[in-house]
Amino acid sequence: MKMMTTKMGILALALLTLGPLSGVAASAQLWAGWQEQEWHPDWEALAEAIAYRLELQPGEKVLLLTYPGRFQSLADQLRSQVRRAGAVDMGQMEVWRFTPTGDPAFQPDEAWNRAREAAREMLSDVDVTLKLPGALPFHAPYQAVQDLLRQGKGRTVHFHWEGAYDLQGNALPVSERVSRLYEKAVLETDYDAVAETQRSFESAMRQHPVRVTTPAGTDITFRIGGRPVTRQDGDASATRASQARNLIDREVELPCGAIRVAPLEESVEGVIVFPETTWAGQKVRNLRMRFERGRVAEWSAQEGAQAVQEEMAQAGDASRAFREFALGFNPLLAVPREDPWIPYYGYGAGVVRLSLGDNSELGGNVGGGYVRWNFFVDADVQVGDEAWVQQGRLTAPR
Repeated sequence: MKMMTTKMGILALALLTLGPLSGVAASAQLWAGWQEQEWHPDWEALAEAIAYRLELQPGEKVLLLTYPGRFQSLADQLRSQVRRAGAVDMGQMEVWRFTPTGDPAFQPDEAWNRAREAAREMLSDVDVTLKLPGALPFHAPYQAVQDLLRQGKGRTVHFHWEGAYDLQGNALPVSERVSRLYEKAVLETDYDAVAETQRSFESAMRQHPVRVTTPAGTDITFRIGGRPVTRQDGDASATRASQARNLIDREVELPCGAIRVAPLEESVEGVIVFPETTWAGQKVRNLRMRFERGRVAEWSAQEGAQAVQEEMAQAGDASRAFREFALGFNPLLAVPREDPWIPYYGYGAGVVRLSLGDNSELGGNVGGGYVRWNFFVDADVQVGDEAWVQQGRLTAPR
């Protein structure tokens, strides 16, 4: 424990030398005005659910990454659950207050890299890291955890409590409506049913090509071959982590629900017609991209073509690569029929993500760092001759 304290001191010193990074996290704005006291969840039940999904073992070392002032009640309950399981409570690490997420101009500097290295050293013998709301990818401790996961060390639970979007893919503020839906999903999901359906879908994809179509004109096909398929079914156990084939296999999301895969790049063929969305801060309508062997062969837009060109030029070669296919399976996170919105990163039953960019964390061959998620809520998904999604509703074969 003394060694841990010493390492924490090194990390704190490194972080204090950083100063504000260029660009405050976009997610910080999404939390603006949200007060924990406006929502009264069952913290104890949520902590029990997370601990149950982790299957904590006696002696495992557990650390929480937290943001000052957010979800402290949950953090307290989680630490109690850790001790109750006979695991070692390593305490909390408060991540840096600023992050360049969403700022393409950000380049990690020497001080940031030192902080990341210090965090990586300190966390090298931690078995489980719990990332609570506010811990984001460009915080040095967050990146340090990912470095270790890439080396096959440890496992994490992501409890972001963010990821709500409108139908154009614009992030929505965290609200009581969002929070209550997420709480229900964590506590009431039939995890066994989600896992069973996901396993069946993976099996089908292994045997047959996948075709995704939409009323707007999307018609794209691909194969996955032997690529890793990450089933976000809520299993965060050490046994499951020992079978991990890529980074995100060790990063378990709660609430759960999506299946994610980087298709064989050379197999991706067809057209994606994007919903009205935002590129480089500007509205874009009727954007069409045609793919050949996983690369954008040509594209056009009815409105906002300059913004698309600007973002792609800034992002580089990765922006022209097909990244990932993801499909949601959790019925408790499905897009509501009234006043529709997209819960938790599209993990709801029937929601499709066709993403662009770097797919290395999924086991693909595209690097470059750029990632762009694109949501489709009215898609049909067919695997071989079987329809799995029709008009955005999961209709898994019986």
